[in-house]
Amino acid sequence: MYNEEQLYSIALRECSLIGDITFYKLVRIFGSAKAVWEISKKELSKTNGIGKKIIADIGNPEHLKFAEKEIVFCDKNSIQIKLRHQNELPDLLNECDDAPAIVYQKGNFNSQLKNVSIVGTRNITSYGKKFIEDFFNETKNCKYQSVSGLALGVDKEVHDYSIQNEIPTVAVLAHGFHTLYPSKNKKLSEKILEGNGALLTEFNSSKKPDRENFIQRNRVVAGISPSTIVVETAFGGGSISTATFANNYNREVYALPGRITDKCSQGCNQLILQNKASAISTIKDLIDLLGFNQHSHKVEELFPSSEVSVQLSDNQELIYKIIKENPNINLDDLAQKISLSSHKILPVILELELLGKVKSFSGRQFTAI
Repeated sequence: MYNEEQLYSIALRECSLIGDITFYKLVRIFGSAKAVWEISKKELSKTNGIGKKIIADIGNPEHLKFAEKEIVFCDKNSIQIKLRHQNELPDLLNECDDAPAIVYQKGNFNSQLKNVSIVGTRNITSYGKKFIEDFFNETKNCKYQSVSGLALGVDKEVHDYSIQNEIPTVAVLAHGFHTLYPSKNKKLSEKILEGNGALLTEFNSSKKPDRENFIQRNRVVAGISPSTIVVETAFGGGSISTATFANNYNREVYALPGRITDKCSQGCNQLILQNKASAISTIKDLIDLLGFNQHSHKVEELFPSSEVSVQLSDNQELIYKIIKENPNINLDDLAQKISLSSHKILPVILELELLGKVKSFSGRQFTAI
């Protein structure tokens, strides 16, 4: 079940001054964590940007001993070890420059389902709770999985209503699997696994739920989904960081607006004011924006339709094909793939949008319809 590369990856990530970005750089240069671990310090020193302080701790036998214990712990507790450099992380998360080098997983993460991250304050109000209840009631027939952080308040409601409506849900933790925080959500975590969901964390069993871990956790919540919904948050709330990460990853962010006098809505209103989130007007509109279209199959049953074939030009066909093969591709990547400048691509994309073949999102991202 476990292999040498996992062992050396845990040991390498445990080295001081080796974070996720440096780890990924090293394994791409030398081919594997094991190769980095075993190569001479002289060879390592030739690597641009890798200084003596970083190199000094590589090969430390104490880290390898820790990794061996961690493998035993994972085996005993049915924890899967996912490595970024072996493309084992969820696809969208893997695209993030600062994605975790290692993700520990319990349960089932369905990579075939669209993810929707839903976050917010621990001090949820009846307004926020009603929104979550209505959202899950309206989307219970849709094929997706929810993502949140297993905290109290909004997170708990998201996981609870997902389970009630038989929607798989994913909880991203801010600590290792040796504990569960908050302990009040222990039973909820078990229900998540029973409901074919998953618990994920980038932290090994030595990591406690320290304050800084929650901000680090939030980038995974944002990075794993194409869309993040902020239900309620105050000024400077933790969910603001999740929205900021999502913005930086060119993902969609939606915020539930509220009265300016309501503390738990002030953060959402600020995100909307600063154009960092789209305002949620109705749940129906939100569902359309998320691309669920859950009622389409009912309409088709009542009114069967024949598909109208649209003849595309060569340029339209080429661009449509690339977008279809690369969902949520951004303009720069698209231009690179077809060797055309951006100003020549944009008019063609507009034509494809008018033909109903392509949909554009913020951050100049595109997906085929």
